[in-house]
Amino acid sequence: MRGDPMSPLPWTTKSTRNLAAELTRQGHRVCADTVGDLLREEGFSLQINAKTIEGAQHPDRDAQFGYINEQSRQYRDAGEPVISVDTKKKELVGQFKNAGRQWHPAGRPERGNVHDFADPQPGKAVPYGIYDIAAKNRVGQRGL
Repeated sequence: MRGDPMSPLPWTTKSTRNLAAELTRQGHRVCADTVGDLLREEGFSLQINAKTIEGAQHPDRDAQFGYINEQSRQYRDAGEPVISVDTKKKELVGQFKNAGRQWHPAGRPERGNVHDFADPQPGKAVPYGIYDIAAKNRVGQRGL
């Protein structure tokens, strides 16, 4: 169970299979599909966290973007290149599990480390993209 123990709304991360096994252990014979059906009937669904909490903004945020926009306009008007660099989430380099899936021969998945402890040797990759604002095209996409 997760959530506030004093709340009437605790929740769990157990799979329907694990919930069915626990209910069966307690004397309530039920299969995982039935557990899923019951949860849906009660208004539950599988969900991921939603990024909705904005947090505090820096007091100079608008001034910063205004300055950047003005500088960009001046350089663009002078015929100089203006680029935007967008970085992504840092990723561990090596044989680590990832959320994606790839096609492989049946029963022969890519092998990965049992634990995702960062290896200091290869380090982390920081994928990024470069966009030429004036030319309106992607210059490149790389990882460091």
